[in-house]
Amino acid sequence: QVQLVESGGGLVQPGGSLRLSCTASGLAFGRYAMSWYRQAPGKERELVATISSDGYSTSYTESVNGRFTISRDNPKNTVYLQMNTLKPEDTAVYYCKAFLQFLQYWGQGIQVTVSS
Repeated sequence: QVQLVESGGGLVQPGGSLRLSCTASGLAFGRYAMSWYRQAPGKERELVATISSDGYSTSYTESVNGRFTISRDNPKNTVYLQMNTLKPEDTAVYYCKAFLQFLQYWGQGIQVTVSS
C-alpha cells in the first residue's frame, strides 16, 4: 500500500520560513518524480514545484520562484519544500504527489498558515 505523509506545516508570521517534508512508503521512490501542490480556500489546487526522480531537474510556479526550494533524499524516501519569505497568500493546504507515467499518488495534505 502506497502512503505519502506530509509534515512540517503550521502557523508562521509573514517573512518567516517553514520546511515541509513528505515521506513515502510502498513504492520505488527513486523512480518517481515528485511535486508539491497547494489549495487555498475557495481556489483550485495549483502546482507549486516539481523535482525529477534523480533530483537534478526542478521547476516552480512563478509566485514562489526564488522563495521556495524543492529537494529530495532518495535513500530516505523523502521530498522537501523549503519555504522562505512566506506571505499571507501562501496560506493553503499543501499536498505532495508522486508520479510516474500514468501512476500518481497523493498525500493527505498539511495546513500552512501565514499570519501575524
